Amino acid sequence: MQAVKIADDIYFVGAIDWSLREFHGYETGRGSTYNAYLIIDDKITLIDTVKEDRADELISRIASVIDIAAIDYIVSNHAEPDHAGSIGKLAKLCPNATIITSAPHGQKNLTARFGELKYQAVKSGDTLNIGKRNLQFITVPMLHWPDSMVTYCPEEKILFSSDAFGQHFASTGRFDDENDLPTVMYEAKKYYANILMPYGKQAHNALAALSKLDIKTIATGHGVLWRSHILSILAAYERWSVGEVEDRAVVVFDSMWHSTEKIAAEIADAFAEQGIPAEFFDLKKNPMADVVAAMFTAKYLAVGSSTLNNQMLPNVAKFLCYIKGLSPLHHLGFAFGSYGWGGQSIGLVENELKAMGIEICAEKIRVAGVPTPAQLDEIRQKIRAVAQMSGTP
Repeated sequence: MQAVKIADDIYFVGAIDWSLREFHGYETGRGSTYNAYLIIDDKITLIDTVKEDRADELISRIASVIDIAAIDYIVSNHAEPDHAGSIGKLAKLCPNATIITSAPHGQKNLTARFGELKYQAVKSGDTLNIGKRNLQFITVPMLHWPDSMVTYCPEEKILFSSDAFGQHFASTGRFDDENDLPTVMYEAKKYYANILMPYGKQAHNALAALSKLDIKTIATGHGVLWRSHILSILAAYERWSVGEVEDRAVVVFDSMWHSTEKIAAEIADAFAEQGIPAEFFDLKKNPMADVVAAMFTAKYLAVGSSTLNNQMLPNVAKFLCYIKGLSPLHHLGFAFGSYGWGGQSIGLVENELKAMGIEICAEKIRVAGVPTPAQLDEIRQKIRAVAQMSGTP
């Protein structure tokens, strides 16, 4: 494996995980990368590492540039194992290296995992001189762990951003302009929605701190680096961090015998009739992470379930549990579904929507058995009323 030059004497030395398809319940259909960066200066510095099972790729890329034992500093921006998992192995291969981490959480987390090593804890605003270059450390707690920080090199105008601005996206092209931009932006949105959504306030605060920096390149912790479309990703993060929603609808459901599915299709079509684009997701067939990426910026969320053993269907329960943990903002929602005799699922779905702070904008839709044409027409009228009440012409 060869290092990839990203600037004079600065290299990508991370690992590309083409086969990754799941990350903490988040479906990663395009794989991912674990990004690490090598800076050749008076003091040779490695920014982050990779998952432990990818350490050989990291070591191979470093060895294509230098003797790994020559590394003086290892900067750990984030102690999660996908970024710091190889520190234990590297500590043996470059025993003179000092491990730079945030105080107090970074050092605490690394010590718990790797034991007592040669740590140097830093706080926000601290600077490390490595020769011709300086590294400035900015803590960004809860983006998305308490220990998280970013590292900025003012001489190169490179921000080593850890999890911020990343994507689970495997590619041989290391930069945004070497890939299809809409695809990269979608994967960045999906990443934010599924990982960073609960930390919007922290993301907003981090953006304010980073706005003072002159950034030429964002060297992310996952996916491609940003150099040609930095303003686009910064603007997107600004919108996402405040929970800005668009006049769109997302209809999510699971159905036993297609009756709830018929209601879902009617709802989606009715929203479209009112000039509100709608997306339609069957939880048996669509990856949940893609559903979350869609609903993240949609104004309306309709969730439907048939009733099974007095409960909602398991796929719907899983989805609601997942998005509750993501703390969605500024959505209007309602529950729907068909049933054979009890029909408890619809009320349970509505309760879950209320519990996560989604504003209920329509009375729950409950249909016994197969919906009749008259019932489908009533549903259409209800969606028209929802659109009118919420300001859509």
